[in-house]
Amino acid sequence: MTKILVIGGGFAGCIASHMLTDKGYDVTLIEKGPVLGGGCRTLVYGGHPYTIGPRHFLTKKEEVFEFLNQHIPMRRYPDGHEFLTYIEKDQSFWHFPIHRDEVEEMPDREKILEEFKDCPGPEGAKNLEEYWLMSVGPTLYGKFVESYSKKMWQIDSNTEITDFGFTPKGVAIKTGPKGAWTEAISGYPKAMNGYDDYFDISTRNTKVHLNTPIEEYDVENRRVKVAGEWHTYDIIISTIFPEVLMNNAFGPLRWMGRDFFKIVLPVKKVFPENVYFLYYANQEPFTRIVEYKNFYHYDSPTTLLGLEIPSFNNKYYPFPMKADQDRAQQYFDALPKDVYSIGRAGTYRYIDVGNIIEQALEMFRSF
Repeated sequence: MTKILVIGGGFAGCIASHMLTDKGYDVTLIEKGPVLGGGCRTLVYGGHPYTIGPRHFLTKKEEVFEFLNQHIPMRRYPDGHEFLTYIEKDQSFWHFPIHRDEVEEMPDREKILEEFKDCPGPEGAKNLEEYWLMSVGPTLYGKFVESYSKKMWQIDSNTEITDFGFTPKGVAIKTGPKGAWTEAISGYPKAMNGYDDYFDISTRNTKVHLNTPIEEYDVENRRVKVAGEWHTYDIIISTIFPEVLMNNAFGPLRWMGRDFFKIVLPVKKVFPENVYFLYYANQEPFTRIVEYKNFYHYDSPTTLLGLEIPSFNNKYYPFPMKADQDRAQQYFDALPKDVYSIGRAGTYRYIDVGNIIEQALEMFRSF
């Protein structure tokens, strides 16, 4: 029987294990931490469930939603997730993506509308700053993007960001219904432990080794060293950082992380209805605040907020710069036969739960 090693027990590692054991493969999963699920694992603080950063579910494919829904019941949000950004200059919260109707309510609307006339559109933009200036002009760029992106990536200029296909939520100016994801299926698990039950379901036929660091990687020979012994496999599925898997063969990749702070407040609810994230595009050190009741839908006399500050203390976000993406591609091009790299960390792409499921469905159909 074909022996497969899955490295990493986050969402990507669990779904890989699930799909491969369903096909009859002998799968071993090695996770250096004490639990499965990675950043999608539900934790509890002051009686409140939360994850390290929001782990909302988004997809444009019904098949992807139903794959998860058949294993853990999912809640749909038919009105989508709404994001608000606080703009200190206006002393107001505005929807993000920037909504065309709200431009009419802004104190500098005349200047913004005049700048629209000189915007040629983003085609041909070579970096993030050009994309926004060519799309909306300098005033809206200055309000919503300039400081936020510099803060997000801890950089001096947004001209450094040359891979901006993610830009933001797909549009520069939104029309129609307000909110970020009305055009996608939006949801979250119904259970109070979030995605956790899926991690157990997905690995029930897998040999799982928790608290098990891998000491050395020899991907050319599809083997790893654990507790001083080498173990060889027919196929390796990696969900960890490519530079770690490949022993830094092409140098380190840059990652941005987050310091995460939990705040309990003595009120039942803080955010407006249907608003899931608050972004802050000014000089404050934090980028985002999340209220977890909007995801878990529980009753409590208090509420939990999560506040995020960009940090180099961990690795959550791959850098969207051409030099970094090119270096990552070197690693992927050098992967030997029967060694695959998947998930956000494994592909050095800013993808979430829905994207990871879609990626797995596409990849493992051919196994």
